[in-house]
Amino acid sequence: MFKDRFIVIEGLEGAGKSTAVNVIKKFLNNNGITEIVQCREPGGTKLGETIRDLVKSNRSNEKIDCRTELLLMYASRIQLVENVIKPALEEGKTVICDRFYYSTYAYQGGGREINLDIIDSIHKASLGDFKPDLTIYMDIAPEIGLKRAAGRGELDRFELEKIEFFEKTRKMYLKQAEDSPEVVTVDASQTQENVAEQVRQILSEREL
Repeated sequence: MFKDRFIVIEGLEGAGKSTAVNVIKKFLNNNGITEIVQCREPGGTKLGETIRDLVKSNRSNEKIDCRTELLLMYASRIQLVENVIKPALEEGKTVICDRFYYSTYAYQGGGREINLDIIDSIHKASLGDFKPDLTIYMDIAPEIGLKRAAGRGELDRFELEKIEFFEKTRKMYLKQAEDSPEVVTVDASQTQENVAEQVRQILSEREL
């Protein structure tokens, strides 16, 4: 169960993705799955972490065009898939990733309003039909998530966006969850223990 499977956690800032990842790791360990590779997007490789710093940093005054941002996200993703995720799966390991391509559709497609046909074309050229076995979307209202994120310290370039950006992003997330059978939604506005129980329930019921 869950051996050589690819699990993704998605959600807005402050949704509790890191907590969900830890819940999944503990659940897998308790079920005898110990060979786990954990990664994040953007990032997860040396080049990917450099790209992460470029797209998330608010230290530069240079405006990043939304199309540049989109292409950088996929550049990082290709590196991660080819150099980390696929090799791990081929070795029989389980991969847990904090964000994947649903984030691109939500943030660049929803928040930045890039035409989805453009994203579809780049996605197909970059990943083909490669996709996660399970995606857990941590749904939370932007105002709650951003309040949580603000308590973590200095905000990054995305976290500084206006609330309308996150409302559009969440709307796209919800549409993807509705349209994609491999996406399961968790109400992330509840207490940590209630959220953890939802995640454990999904894993218990899901046959991968």
